[in-house]
Amino acid sequence: MRKPLNNTQCILLTLCWAALCFLVLTSSPRIDGPLIVTIILSGALVFIPILKAIKSRNK
Repeated sequence: MRKPLNNTQCILLTLCWAALCFLVLTSSPRIDGPLIVTIILSGALVFIPILKAIKSRNK
């Protein structure tokens, strides 16, 4: 079993995801449906493990 993420790792993952989303949104010529869906799915892939780590830490 993996060790849960610590606070520093959670913050770094969140900041990296936000920076990548900012780059994609600012460099995209237009913001359309597939781009929004991709950002939402990437957010789920990033934040679900973070939320699980926080939840397991509080037990």
